[in-house]
Amino acid sequence: MSSSPDSGPEQPPSSGGGVSIGSMTGGSIATGSHGTATSYNTTGAGPDPRHAELLAAIRDLRGALPSVADRSEEDAVLDGELAEAEAEIVGAGTAGSGRLTRLLVGVRGWLGSQGAAVGAVASATAVVQGVAQLLG
Repeated sequence: MSSSPDSGPEQPPSSGGGVSIGSMTGGSIATGSHGTATSYNTTGAGPDPRHAELLAAIRDLRGALPSVADRSEEDAVLDGELAEAEAEIVGAGTAGSGRLTRLLVGVRGWLGSQGAAVGAVASATAVVQGVAQLLG
């Protein structure tokens, strides 16, 4: 196949379809009747230093909670809130102000309950301080 000066650059013969991508960042593309596409996305940056400190405090507090078999209802609710905050920070590198506010309220409420284990109070205090810094 040749191209004339008026017809533009030479193109390969067409077999009925095609895909043209000028530019793409991220994502996956599959073509054809049996095409599949899989995309694995990860963030390159970790949490900022204040969120990293909060993440460490969250993990310490979760580790200081009684074992699952020995947890009170308050312990279980707090662990759930901590797990959600941990997942958000790990996934996004930060936690939104709504999440931080819920976490702060949850930890403070847990500290005021009968369920607060003596060994976990220092870890809970670190979480409260970390959240307060991020919200302040």
